[in-house]
Amino acid sequence: MTAGIVGAAPHVWKMANAHEETPVKLPGFIGLSNRTKMLDSAGQQVGVFEFENSQPIAIDQVPPHVVATFLAVEDSSFEKHKGVNLRALVRATLSNFQYSTGRQGASTITQQVVKNEYLAGLPRDGRYKILQARYAVMLEKTTPKKAIVERYLNTVFFGNNAYGIQAASEVYFGKKVAELSVAESAFLVGLVQAPSSYDPINRPVASKRRFNQVIDRLVQVELVTKEEGVALQAETGFQVPETKREVPQQGTNRTYFTEMVRDHLLNKSTILGATYQERFNMLYRGGITVTTTLDAKAQAQAEEAAKKNLPANKTGIQSSMVSVDTATGALRALVGGPGFVAGRTEVNLALRRRQTGSTIKMFVLTAALEAGVQASDIIDGTLPCTLPNPGLPEEPFKITKGVSNPVATLEAQTYLSINCAYARLAQIVGLNRVVNTMYRVASSSYLTRENYKIQPYASFSTGANEFSPFDIASGAQTVANGGIHHEPYFIEKVEGPSGVLYQHQLAPQQVISKEVADAEVDILKKTMTLGTARRTPLANNRPSAGKTGTQDENTNAWFVGFTKQLTTAVWVGDPKGYTPMVNIPEFRADGVARVTGNTYPVRIWKAFMDAAHKDLPNVDWDAPPKPTRNPMRLYLPGLDCIAELVSGKLPRTATGPVTTVVPGTTTTTVPVPVTVAPPTVTTIPGAPVIAPTTTVFKGPIVRVVDPGTTIAPTDLNPLTPIVGVDPLRTFVYSCAKGLPASVRAG
Repeated sequence: MTAGIVGAAPHVWKMANAHEETPVKLPGFIGLSNRTKMLDSAGQQVGVFEFENSQPIAIDQVPPHVVATFLAVEDSSFEKHKGVNLRALVRATLSNFQYSTGRQGASTITQQVVKNEYLAGLPRDGRYKILQARYAVMLEKTTPKKAIVERYLNTVFFGNNAYGIQAASEVYFGKKVAELSVAESAFLVGLVQAPSSYDPINRPVASKRRFNQVIDRLVQVELVTKEEGVALQAETGFQVPETKREVPQQGTNRTYFTEMVRDHLLNKSTILGATYQERFNMLYRGGITVTTTLDAKAQAQAEEAAKKNLPANKTGIQSSMVSVDTATGALRALVGGPGFVAGRTEVNLALRRRQTGSTIKMFVLTAALEAGVQASDIIDGTLPCTLPNPGLPEEPFKITKGVSNPVATLEAQTYLSINCAYARLAQIVGLNRVVNTMYRVASSSYLTRENYKIQPYASFSTGANEFSPFDIASGAQTVANGGIHHEPYFIEKVEGPSGVLYQHQLAPQQVISKEVADAEVDILKKTMTLGTARRTPLANNRPSAGKTGTQDENTNAWFVGFTKQLTTAVWVGDPKGYTPMVNIPEFRADGVARVTGNTYPVRIWKAFMDAAHKDLPNVDWDAPPKPTRNPMRLYLPGLDCIAELVSGKLPRTATGPVTTVVPGTTTTTVPVPVTVAPPTVTTIPGAPVIAPTTTVFKGPIVRVVDPGTTIAPTDLNPLTPIVGVDPLRTFVYSCAKGLPASVRAG
């Protein structure tokens, strides 16, 4: 009976379709889910976002031998039928009515397209097969076969989250479809029947057996010769893929940077839509292209520098780095940790805030120069020192560790990174003004007054506030760029199917004057020649400047440095806590007993910067402006008292290395005669008479004057001048200790 029905079915079908009727139109194909590609600044793919790996491709881009292979195996009569293979249909229908499992298939390619497009979710019973056949006929009456094949090749599932021939070609062979061979096409078509059962990664034996079956079919239809088939089926012939692949130069793995871009597009902007769901759908299914500022070559150099210049260690010490284009703020490289691994090392250390040590002195210097300080001004850096604590007056701020450097120029105190000098300087300038300066020079979407509160701590200059490498690089970029700040950015352009959705526009802000920036760069250059980073200058004497930083107990180590082209911040530490980096075995073996800013951070920085600048011109900044006055002695009212010179000459230890820099304004002392009272002679009867001695005080005579007050906490005007005195005419001394014996009040 079954044989009779199957034999008669074609004739019945012809009679049923002999009359004319206007078919109910099927809806058109919905848009295909398409991965979002992320490109670097040169157009190289560096990441993807996809809910399912779907990469639609036009049929004209698929080689004829690939199409022929699929048709030979999946639907050899595709070019002849009108949507349905009737004999196969009836056989499958009778089987499905008899058995509830519904395992009989024999669908044409058109029917498979119908199944995916219009019948998802329906029960797989006899009615399902009839609907599938009816819709297939309707589809072929309105849609060219070429379009049907294209849809099929773009939607069929190949396992391992690969939907469509292009995704499968990438996952299994790391190729584009245009590069597939006949054998590779045969392997892919073999997966279609049962992707999980024939998964080459988990079931290689079954996968190879299915491949051999497909080759037999290709020999049968003469797409390959018998000899070629035998060769491919041999043990030394075609080898099924053992791992997932990706197209060379088209990265698809998750990284710290791709996660940063994803977070921005989903949570920190409305580029992709007003609601989260709109943004999610567009990012993961919309087929958009995100062009970033990342330089893939520089990124590789940054990762290599971090890996080679910080020994692997059991303590868990790691590094992070951020490098931005000095002129634009565009992020060029980012090292967020040892490597992104979902569920294990996902935290982006380049965005994680840590105490900065002396690196933050760079921005105290910015505020001081804005307030009129000069590199030649002198300030006391004697250790130990006890300073006022405006936030907690009953607990003065004490510094007992570090390097001591008595009265010296601000330039020297900077490149030697003297804590007592800079803690004093921050309060001379005004802690609130320093905080304000930090917000101006380092502003970004990650650092605003609304999302992070910088505290005016007395310990600001020694790193009490926490900042990320991204924050520090953002601020240093301003100094390196002549005072022009660009908020760091990493998305250049977003393009959708209908055109450009977003294009970054530079918005430069002159937040400090060029004169201040040039003066600061000139000071920070000395770090590389005379100071804490003098052992690691850049190759070819390339002009550079920077600042080291080491937090108390060596728990964090930093270096931020820059050229005219790149500004780069490096951090080294334990991301899980404030672990002292002292006597770590792997580091001791490398000659580093204590990790400081001038060890691993500056080594990583130099290795990266030398590589990144290899083909860049050797350029320098403009010379700093010439001084407009002689050096001043900077002092902190309340901590430091002052006295004007009446006669004599102040000791060199009090005046520091002061020289006249502005002709015609030489300071001279005023000699005042010192009257010494005649000695009183006392005689004792019977005692010998001793001739009296005359003691004449030869030191300077001074007159104590009012030292004034510090900058008011409410004064945030960066140009309000700070207090300072002529070091050759004014004696500065500790209010708590009083005048020393070597100086006398007159």
